[in-house]
Amino acid sequence: MNVHFIAIGGSAMHNLAIALKRKGFNVSGSDDEIFEPSKSRLVKNGILPSEIGWSLNNIHVNLDAVILGMHAREDNPELLKAKELGLKVYSYPEYLYEQSKNKKRVVIGGSHGKTTITSMLLHVVNDLAMDVDYMVGAQLDGYDCMVKLTNGAPIMILEGDEYLSSPIDRRPKFHLYRPSVALISGIAWDHINVFPTFENYVNQFEIFCECIEDKGTLIYNSNDSEVKRIGEKFSSQIDSIPYFTPSYEVTERGTCLDYGGKKYHLEIFGEHNLQNLIGALKIGSQIGIDEDDFLKSIQSFKGAGKRLQKVIEQNTFVMYKDFAHSPSKLKATTKAVKNQYKDKKVVACMELHTFSSLKKDFLPHYTNCMSFADEAIVYFNPEVVKHKKLDPISEELVFNSFGGNVKVMTNKEEVLNYINQSKWNHSVLLMMSSGNFDGLNYEDLGKEIVSRIN
Repeated sequence: MNVHFIAIGGSAMHNLAIALKRKGFNVSGSDDEIFEPSKSRLVKNGILPSEIGWSLNNIHVNLDAVILGMHAREDNPELLKAKELGLKVYSYPEYLYEQSKNKKRVVIGGSHGKTTITSMLLHVVNDLAMDVDYMVGAQLDGYDCMVKLTNGAPIMILEGDEYLSSPIDRRPKFHLYRPSVALISGIAWDHINVFPTFENYVNQFEIFCECIEDKGTLIYNSNDSEVKRIGEKFSSQIDSIPYFTPSYEVTERGTCLDYGGKKYHLEIFGEHNLQNLIGALKIGSQIGIDEDDFLKSIQSFKGAGKRLQKVIEQNTFVMYKDFAHSPSKLKATTKAVKNQYKDKKVVACMELHTFSSLKKDFLPHYTNCMSFADEAIVYFNPEVVKHKKLDPISEELVFNSFGGNVKVMTNKEEVLNYINQSKWNHSVLLMMSSGNFDGLNYEDLGKEIVSRIN
């Protein structure tokens, strides 16, 4: 098979390109910018474009497929030529479906938790030496490529993103996978630049359920009222399986889970994480994993990349990094950390980075979402607001929107100065962002704090 990627440098696209190369396909690609780590990974696999930019020479009649990334525009010259030649143009999710349509497809959807659930499932199937294909949207520790495609694996595990498929296909990605087994972890309004109302956003999850195969299964989090409503709505059409927060106790090192009359000691903590675990467990049952085997394997799971991921722990100081950026996730994450470290001061620091979070009309949704923290810092870069072509927001507006005793900062150095001047004995620092605080190195910051404590 000869496959060409338009916008091969994207975080999702380059992983799919590598997976197809490893499967034996002839892979080519183009892009007008390629950054790390995509660049090094493409080099390592021998598929980095020889030149940056678009070229009509890349598109020819011998191509079996052209895969179009979100970074490309509708008037991309390579795309236009592919259409002229009558070549089949796929979006990223369309081609994943094409590669897995003869497999049992497990699709994990939700506004939050989907990466963690997918990671939990992969941790267990790897521990039990099961043969599965997969696609994960985030980079996980221990993987050099987040897409695996083979001819032999009978199951494909897919993280189901609700964002758009391509510049010429405005359908959410998870509408295209046609799951055999689907999961919805939670619904909290996101991507407001695409889904202008909460009702419109929720409707995408109902359409997702309509895309489940005949005799398929929906697993849903009944702790979330909107998810519960959808799960019950579709219970007469497909096999619907609810899950909810299990019985547990907080321990010094994590959580003791009480399930099926047995106790399992986990390294993860927080109600959302435990809901995610049970969701993953229910999926496991659908693909032939015994519940006790699953829970024994998950005991060694330390968390998904940047999802309540411990950066450093030494003496009386602990630091975590987390992807939390939506109001519901901020609240759940700060609550989980405070419940885990009741005897420590919890300082939560978050960056407003996404289109939704930086939009004036959306900011009031953040009211009291960091109230569980002993101290809360909210950071945003006015240049990012300008780059996203949004109306300017003020520190006062952010302060009034969040409520409580938050400190609002607009300069990374101001954030660092505050952290460096604080005392960190018997404390937890929680850094939350879907970005990176303008290039802040979490590991270096953690080591710097520890050096001062010592």
